[in-house]
Amino acid sequence: MAATKALASFARFVVCGGGVTLLASGVLLLIGDRVPLAAANAVVTVASTALATELHGRFTFGRGGASWSDHCASGLTVLVSYLFTTGALLGYQAVHPGGSALLGQAVYLTASGLAGIGRFLLLRLVVFASRPAAVSPRLAREAVTVAA
Repeated sequence: MAATKALASFARFVVCGGGVTLLASGVLLLIGDRVPLAAANAVVTVASTALATELHGRFTFGRGGASWSDHCASGLTVLVSYLFTTGALLGYQAVHPGGSALLGQAVYLTASGLAGIGRFLLLRLVVFASRPAAVSPRLAREAVTVAA
């Protein structure tokens, strides 16, 4: 049952994240020729990460809207993913200078897939992990009164 729930959650993660990535790609196409690409990519990355985090909180993990701390933690997972994929590409170029574009793309896609799995696990197990429900002070007092 837990494995089925995790797989369903992963499928929602892929659909939400993939959908936001496609949307971000379209936005870059629309504004890329009017705004410097690095600036456009930075803005689109921040906006798409915020949107994806909200979707993951609500739909992927069913915990409701994302808090500021969820958004910050999710942003850190994106930064780690970026560093990982960049490191993989730099490593490939160091080992195979002038290597084929096709192999470089395979390295990038493999690193991106591994980073995505790692990001899913961090979001599921840390950022959007189930938290025990807080007991209100009134309910705690009533429980003590009833037990006495």
